[in-house]
Amino acid sequence: MNGPVFTPTRTSEAPAGGTRTGGARTPEYTEQLIRGRRAIRAFRPDPVPEETLRGIFSLAGAAPSNSNAQPWRVEVVSGAQRDRLADALRTAHAERRVTADYPYSESMYAPVHQERRAAFGAGLYGALGIGPDDHPARAAYDAESLGFYGAPHAAFLFVTGDGGPRLAADAGAYLQTLLLAMTGYGVASCPQGLLSFHADTVRGQLGVDEGKLLVGVSFGYADESAPVNRVASGRAALEATTTFHA
Repeated sequence: MNGPVFTPTRTSEAPAGGTRTGGARTPEYTEQLIRGRRAIRAFRPDPVPEETLRGIFSLAGAAPSNSNAQPWRVEVVSGAQRDRLADALRTAHAERRVTADYPYSESMYAPVHQERRAAFGAGLYGALGIGPDDHPARAAYDAESLGFYGAPHAAFLFVTGDGGPRLAADAGAYLQTLLLAMTGYGVASCPQGLLSFHADTVRGQLGVDEGKLLVGVSFGYADESAPVNRVASGRAALEATTTFHA
């Protein structure tokens, strides 16, 4: 099985990085891996080879988990099943059949969160040529995202057990490990909250009978020519999020 590669030339490839004596990765590699991961919203149709898929998801399984419970279940779709699910999701969305396992409300965001979301939205829709008041075009783009942005694969992350917030925290650790594993293997990704708004549709199409759907992830190889893939989102300063106590 081929492992991660470390000699990229494009953002869809794995990060470069060296090693110190003894085989430890350098801090520069670590920073490039983490900061190099970003959400991609336009993909090439080329499928990811099966051995690479298995390598990525095997590595993601090494994610930390409280008491080693590993309360996650992952369903990966490709090919004809991917196409059928995309059609079913678009239909559910058009018919307003929302079945979110985890409640969503705009009120859950604090004002500072709303400011960050607004700034990101302006950059994203601006890159797509969609004006701030063009609500029909924004809605149409959101609906189209249910086709996984053209990605050849999608993964759906379910939280098993009672699906409560403590177990969801473990699934969150799995999600980040999965996204970084994809980056290490040169595979682009986009976690999509909207995919989880139609949990019953996903369950019905895939025959899933356990767990709560937390998130879906579209993934494949990035379309480097797409302007939307050049949208960059900033992060809050360290001092705004972290306090060091001594």
